[in-house]
Amino acid sequence: MWQHGGVSRADRLLRLVHLLRRYRSPVSASTLAEELGTSTRSIYRDIQTLREQGATIDGEAGIGYVLRPGFLLPPLMFTDEELEALVLGLRLTAEHGDEALEQASRDAVAKLLAVLPRNLRTLVDDTALLAGPSLSRPAETVDLREVRRAIRQGRKARIDYLTGGAERSTRVVWPLGLGFFERARILIAWCETRQDFRSFRTDRVVRWATLAERLPRPRMALLSAWREREGIPGQLPD
Repeated sequence: MWQHGGVSRADRLLRLVHLLRRYRSPVSASTLAEELGTSTRSIYRDIQTLREQGATIDGEAGIGYVLRPGFLLPPLMFTDEELEALVLGLRLTAEHGDEALEQASRDAVAKLLAVLPRNLRTLVDDTALLAGPSLSRPAETVDLREVRRAIRQGRKARIDYLTGGAERSTRVVWPLGLGFFERARILIAWCETRQDFRSFRTDRVVRWATLAERLPRPRMALLSAWREREGIPGQLPD
């Protein structure tokens, strides 16, 4: 119901807004329909949908339509593939994130469903992109919420860490990023003891204490330096 000629309604609404912005005088529904490759009846429905979302569109059927300046489509007007990417990402987070992220991802899906138009809610419910469970990852001995909070706040941390040979050491680290992998979760950090970047398996961090002291350099600059050294292209998210 929400597709026409292989183009989703969300895509068509985006294109309709861009098209209306090109016209300073009223443009007929038939002209809009011809340019968008759809029917005038679909244009009438789409105009009504945009009005319900806050667009000031003057005019009516048989006269033409003008979009008044200042309207921006709400960020929840996603394309089909954008929605699938979001749903898959949230499902992967629910399966592979820590407990707090798992609950947060489920809450995010619920909020998404609560505000999406009915046709897009159907797409979310019917998305056949699934995230498989991880069965081999060791359990963490520290609360990853504290780790993520220290990363967000740009604070140092004191950790007790067990090496693969069960040797325990205490270090002050600068937490830079947290990687979620199938077999382990990895903390990317600058280690003051080694004076170098290090990666720590979070299941081997037996004690974590966030310090009041902030990082001496911007976290993203440090992360960029680590990425360059490791030969990792692209940009990691905050």
